Amino acid sequence: MPQKSLVLILARDLADKLASAVFVVDHSGTRVYFNESAEDILGQSFPDVGPMRMEQWAAAFAPMELDGRPMQAHELPLVSALQQLEPTHRTLRIQSMDRTVREIAVTAFPLFAQSDELVGAMAIFWEHPPGASQTVEQG
Repeated sequence: MPQKSLVLILARDLADKLASAVFVVDHSGTRVYFNESAEDILGQSFPDVGPMRMEQWAAAFAPMELDGRPMQAHELPLVSALQQLEPTHRTLRIQSMDRTVREIAVTAFPLFAQSDELVGAMAIFWEHPPGASQTVEQG
């Protein structure tokens, strides 16, 4: 089993201390953690779901533009930060696991062990505007 990056361990520790929702992925985009503040927005807890590959989490929340157009994985701020190796910010909509559509603002940035060693990325996000959500009716 490969040793976990100290940077990812510290990112998780920082996430636990922040009041904002935080999502952490490794260099391949695998979700390695999200904090308790993210649970309300995502509709699930990390201990219940654990790590998840990028393709899975990128699709699981049915990300969409503000006009409702579905987003591709590469358009997501966290994926963009990993691929472009620079911070990015975007407002979008997701459908949480309880089928609530939420508008969220996301700021994502890459995490480096050294200036040339990408180890992952972190996204800090919040509901925008706070409390603005709607439940999707099953049809």
